[in-house]
Amino acid sequence: MNRIKSGFGSLPSKTQIRFLCTSILDDPRPQSPFLSENLASFLDNCSDAFSLRRLHARIFAHGLGNNIFLGCKLLNCYAKFDLLSDSRWVFDRIVNGNLSLWNAILVGYFRAGQFDEVLRRYVDLRRWNIGLDSGAITFALKSCIELGDLGFGRGIHGDALKSGFSSNGFVGSSLIGLYSRSWFVEDAAEVFDEITERDIVVYTSIITGYAQSGDQRACEAFGFARRMQSQGLYPNRVTLVSLLQAASQLEAVKEGRSVHGYAIRRGIGGLDEVFETSLMDMYNKCGSPRMAACIFGEMDRKTIGSWNVMIAGYLKMEQPLEAFRLFCQVMEENFVPDLITLSNGILSCACLKYLRPGKSIHGYIIRAGIQLDLLAATALVDLYSKSNKLIQSRELFDRMEKKDAISYDVMMTGYLHNNYASKAVDAFVQMVGEGIKPNLGSLLSIISATSELKNIRKGKSIHGHVLRQGFDLNTEVMNKIIYMYAKCGCLDHARQIFNKVRYRDLVSWTSMMMGYVYHGHADEAVTLFRSKQIELAQHDLVTLITLLQAICQLGSLSFAKEVHCHLYRADMNNDISLTNSLITTYSKCGKLNMAANLFEHAVERCLTSWNTMILAYGMHGKCKEALTLFEQMKSEKVVPDEVTFTSVLTACSHSGTVNEGLRVFKSMVEKHSIIPREEHYGCMVDLLSRAGLLEEAYNLIKSMPSDLTASPLKTLLAACKVHGNTEMGEVLGRRLLDLDPENSSAIALVSNLYAEGGKWNEVAGIRNTAKQRGLKRTPGYSLIQAR
Repeated sequence: MNRIKSGFGSLPSKTQIRFLCTSILDDPRPQSPFLSENLASFLDNCSDAFSLRRLHARIFAHGLGNNIFLGCKLLNCYAKFDLLSDSRWVFDRIVNGNLSLWNAILVGYFRAGQFDEVLRRYVDLRRWNIGLDSGAITFALKSCIELGDLGFGRGIHGDALKSGFSSNGFVGSSLIGLYSRSWFVEDAAEVFDEITERDIVVYTSIITGYAQSGDQRACEAFGFARRMQSQGLYPNRVTLVSLLQAASQLEAVKEGRSVHGYAIRRGIGGLDEVFETSLMDMYNKCGSPRMAACIFGEMDRKTIGSWNVMIAGYLKMEQPLEAFRLFCQVMEENFVPDLITLSNGILSCACLKYLRPGKSIHGYIIRAGIQLDLLAATALVDLYSKSNKLIQSRELFDRMEKKDAISYDVMMTGYLHNNYASKAVDAFVQMVGEGIKPNLGSLLSIISATSELKNIRKGKSIHGHVLRQGFDLNTEVMNKIIYMYAKCGCLDHARQIFNKVRYRDLVSWTSMMMGYVYHGHADEAVTLFRSKQIELAQHDLVTLITLLQAICQLGSLSFAKEVHCHLYRADMNNDISLTNSLITTYSKCGKLNMAANLFEHAVERCLTSWNTMILAYGMHGKCKEALTLFEQMKSEKVVPDEVTFTSVLTACSHSGTVNEGLRVFKSMVEKHSIIPREEHYGCMVDLLSRAGLLEEAYNLIKSMPSDLTASPLKTLLAACKVHGNTEMGEVLGRRLLDLDPENSSAIALVSNLYAEGGKWNEVAGIRNTAKQRGLKRTPGYSLIQAR
């Protein structure tokens, strides 16, 4: 037997185990003192269930079936191979009142990952009144932590109190871990206070609990670290890793640097991958990517975990291009990516809208046979939805076995990104129907969807849900609701909510102003801005642009100059968006020369700048200047878009330059490959109608796609009334009513045309039809008040 033992080494193979079993049968000394020792050694190194059963059979053959030492080994081996029925059978044969044996069994099950079995045996231990010690309680608590079973853990806490072990350091540390993992850090702190002798393990447990609390309570971790040092205990590597997690939670770079400095002074974690990775994560989350990159560059041995932290850091800082480059470097240096690496690579492609590389990563996952987890599947849904591949995105989403609020958020955002607001609402309904509680992102998406749909009924339902879930104190959510009500035309509701928002920010004020401007209440928007100046001095780009839109509606030159002066004082006069808004404002206030001066002296000009100035010239009938600017724009290699041609054609229409208008309209397709839209046809019909070329305008309408003819028909119909062409007008009127029977303005046009021709029976018939349908004309109003 000594020869056999010394000849095989420490890791026996299946063949060696079979040879051993044969040798045992032939051994003339079956009760050799080395027999149990050798069998135990081979049980420890057994690599498969078949060999384990053979060894078990040999144990029985030599009359050792009731041997407690070998029985414990067998029980743990069966648990390791997930053979619980065999493990329980062995347990039932060897069980007795020895508490040490029970502890060994609990430890074995715990190490085998059979946490349910640990708790089951713990219940048996209590039922048979064998007794409890700190070891049994500790491993039962650790199993509750792994299973997330707080209720069972509280019961074990009661046993610890009754048995007098609640003040024990090992039991206390496990209790702290249990309550911390379940987000009951206050209970964990109470357990900490009950522990009489606190060592480094106990302090590290409570520090870890607060560090992982996920909120501002993480700062308490540093308080416990100071208490620990005041008692002469010094943090170890695990303690420092937890403190770095706390600094990451709080984005407290000062505290994180202090931990880093302490580690350097004490020589802790210099070559430790976990510690260095935690340092990188802390610096990334605290907005110090250079420090993270420096640590990463000095690492002697980079692992896939350290690469993951750097890629995730760049994504968090909204630098997806750097994240993608780092992912490519991982693949080039032949590191084997894990699912986290691949998920981050997909997320970077989604942010950059790199569909082809993203599909390559997806293909790699399929070829490697990697099972997608929730994060990776959600990242793929995000990639395809942001790349306008909604069919593929939805197919992946539907195949996900498990969905959470974040995956639904991504799907809803994809629908909104692709202008399918109704589909986003359907996804939200499906999420609630599956019992998934909406989070902040879900609510923001569904409110945006109802805003786009202008569905006030659904909007009010969502508002009620927000109130029930307690999100009414969240300023971001309430800002969205203000905008939703304003977009749906319920300005009174929007203002009531605005007045009730406890912590109003810039978005609150801007959302309310935009609602007023959108519905033509520019005076209310300006009044609200004046109130904002009293309550909140700061304002941003969007607020000022909204204010300028209100001034455009009011036509108030003095207000425009006031805002312009403010932009100079605030050093914002060179912002391109504000400059464009000022150009529009001055031109609508009648100061074309001031608009042109702003355009000429702009530090930077974009396509919108050119479009705005061309439109300004067109509004003032300066067709020659508009066309000159159009040619200058092309000479400076600025590519015109659909808006450019709308502006140029509008200028031609207002000045009556038919030939130039026809030339520009023809060049859209021939030179710039832009397909004319309804507004372009409308400008051309208006241009030809003003020139009295009604037949040409009618021929143009007949050549249009049928879904684009409603607006140009109205224009030509109005021209027929002006030029007295009732015959063509009647034909156009009948066609317009067929296309848009619910439009009150179209009915009014046709009615007026019949009235001009003295066809009062037709007028009466049309008005009766409008009355039956409940259509009303919107009365006009003037901003000029009568004295």
